[in-house]
Amino acid sequence: MSRTGFKDHFSGYARDYAAYRPAWPFELFRWLAGRAPGRSLAWDCATGNGQAAVSLAAYFDRVVATDASREQIEQARRHPKVEYRVEPAESCSLPDESVDLAVVAQAFHWFDQATFLGEVSRVLRPQGLLALLIYQLATVSEQVDAVVYRLYRDILADFWPPEREQIEQGLENVTLPFADVSAPGFELAVEWNMRQLFNYLGTWSAVRRYRSVNGADPVRQIEIELETAWGPEEVKRRVVWPIGLRVCRRPV
Repeated sequence: MSRTGFKDHFSGYARDYAAYRPAWPFELFRWLAGRAPGRSLAWDCATGNGQAAVSLAAYFDRVVATDASREQIEQARRHPKVEYRVEPAESCSLPDESVDLAVVAQAFHWFDQATFLGEVSRVLRPQGLLALLIYQLATVSEQVDAVVYRLYRDILADFWPPEREQIEQGLENVTLPFADVSAPGFELAVEWNMRQLFNYLGTWSAVRRYRSVNGADPVRQIEIELETAWGPEEVKRRVVWPIGLRVCRRPV
């Protein structure tokens, strides 16, 4: 499949992405599976390291997980029910009306969205679901959050791609091709020490762009502040990302 138009912010860091990104909550995929018209096939679009794909495999007979980045696919988690394919979300090899649930986890803002939504309309079976998932800035404590926000908003202000705005808006301005399905609130939460959070911050696309332009690591600029705000490095704290979820259902 062609990679034309593919905005690759992650291939060079696929190993870090697999190691340091948090996992989506299982209850989110259980809820989606419970509202799909069947459990035969789920499509994980722009799968990255396969986190969502492996979670979906607990509920579906088969999962096809696609990503335009071969490097990401090579680092993806293996599972007997998951088939990985290197292909863009806008042009997949799935048959017409074959998919019970299509999921896009933290990637929709990178797509040619009109083309992708047309592809979803083609592959979803009647009553099939499309789910767009995002998570926003993590929260830990008032002191830690202030340090992370300084990195996000001040140091990296000029390095976030414009697509990031959709994440900040919570996908509220996205026009879906079918009627919305009401969804409950979910959150992504982990128990991390400070070094785990520090490594996660290094996976941000704006951090990579800053390094490329300036030849320096912007996360290092907040390291001492983060250590002070966090306390002893080995102490684990609850890190929470609010999840944004848009779901729509193809009509009969």
